[in-house]
Amino acid sequence: MKTTHLSPLFGALLLALCHGGAFAAPAEHQELEATLHAPFKAADARRTFSMSFHYPGLERPGTVDWTLELVDPRGRVAKRWRGRRVIRGDAASVTVPVAWDGRLGGVAAPAGLYRVRLRAGLIGDHEEPVVQDWQIAVGALPAQRTPRFAPLPGVREMTGQAGMAPAPGALPYTVYLANLHSQSNHSDGGGALDDCKGAQDPLGAKYGPEAAFAYARGHGLDVLAVSEHNHMYDGSDGTNANGDAARARALYQAGLASAAAFNATKPDFLALYGMEWGVINQGGHLNIFNSDELLGWESNGRGELFADTATPRSDYAALYTLMRRRGWVGQFNHPAHSGQFVVGGVPLGYTEDGDEAMVLCEVMNSTAFSTNDSETETRRSNFEGACNRLLEAGYHLAFSTNQDNHCANWGASYSNRTGILLPNGTPLNRENFVAALKARRVFATMDKTAQLVFTANGRMMGERFVNRGPLTLQANFASSSGKKVAAVAIMEGVPGRNGTVTEVSNLATASFTPSPGAHFYYAKVTQEDGNILWSAPVWVTQE
Repeated sequence: MKTTHLSPLFGALLLALCHGGAFAAPAEHQELEATLHAPFKAADARRTFSMSFHYPGLERPGTVDWTLELVDPRGRVAKRWRGRRVIRGDAASVTVPVAWDGRLGGVAAPAGLYRVRLRAGLIGDHEEPVVQDWQIAVGALPAQRTPRFAPLPGVREMTGQAGMAPAPGALPYTVYLANLHSQSNHSDGGGALDDCKGAQDPLGAKYGPEAAFAYARGHGLDVLAVSEHNHMYDGSDGTNANGDAARARALYQAGLASAAAFNATKPDFLALYGMEWGVINQGGHLNIFNSDELLGWESNGRGELFADTATPRSDYAALYTLMRRRGWVGQFNHPAHSGQFVVGGVPLGYTEDGDEAMVLCEVMNSTAFSTNDSETETRRSNFEGACNRLLEAGYHLAFSTNQDNHCANWGASYSNRTGILLPNGTPLNRENFVAALKARRVFATMDKTAQLVFTANGRMMGERFVNRGPLTLQANFASSSGKKVAAVAIMEGVPGRNGTVTEVSNLATASFTPSPGAHFYYAKVTQEDGNILWSAPVWVTQE
């Protein structure tokens, strides 16, 4: 979920005046979250669509203006619904007043994959409207065939807990299932489930990183990243003039020590402690996974920095340069379509240093403030469009899917996971984890029992290579729970073009000769239950 921080106070007051005085200076998580629930399949073509709107900390009632569009398989808007909903501080559910009857122009809608697209904004708010986009299946879809694929073993299988060895002919990798975005009481997370509503007061909740690691491991995860907001170590959502700078720096080091201590006795689990750097307003959040230094821009009234290393707020070009110099790797968190990660005045702007340091892009998250602990959360957000813009800008990114947990349900709100591939027999530690991210050997899945490994002429996803002649792309899917594939899409884009990513094939195996020049390709598989998997791309220079 995206969050908002507005400073200085004068700017917030000016915005409030410009927008009718409805909004005071927002804290870090005060902005609209809009999610869409569009059932992928139904007994017939008819559908009921529902939405959820939430604006944490909203001081007075506001009105959400929303538009919902049904887009047919050829990309044309076939139906449109509009409405408004008054909201207050709590989440509000909205069902589209008139359900779609499955007909277009008075006749049954042709079978195929349709998209349901939501655009919603709070009237008078300064933020860009939220856009959400999900597929639905209408009618009987053609049967999808995928290659025979020996699924990769998980770490607990390799260590004997399930008594399994790698399947014959399997690729020589082990899959580790991760949640790479969460908070504890070292910033604004860690709230007890029976009393967790939105973000917690910085440093004020019940549970810290040790509890988070133990909870995640107990719920079947192999990796948890506790990524604390870097500017909250002073105990404030703003700047604490009376804060203890030495204590703030020591708290970050204590978090690193807690992860190291947990890993020392749990070789089948990787506890990661790092930071979520930045603010949303005139900024953007990103995770840094392997920094032993706390980065920041705030100081107390004595001029003491609440960080080990000074980094100017919202200067992403400078941050990328520092990250590359230090060997740190990062993830774009819940990227917006516009207004974030600005470099040289360009949103989602590219730099060579950023390309080296940034390795992941969150493509889908469950809602950050979920208290669900049974993996059934229905409020989910899709960021594929923004991730595609980053890829088209020139970034070499794999997709991840996380939960941004602020409540004490680390990894348990939904079944989504980020799959990390390490060579068989490689110890699960931070060094090898970072190496896998740098190689982009990663897939994102909404179903923890499913895998997707994408290859190009036999080369692994994440690779960059020069190709001559035909190119064969293959989406290798496996499900240990017996799920079937409803749809496959192989997507194509051009790095540095700043254009549009398009579907090049709807088959799991596609062979063709690309046009000369640079391309990237990735696979997207939709299961029969609507859950989606995204592979990492491959980058191909065709000669």
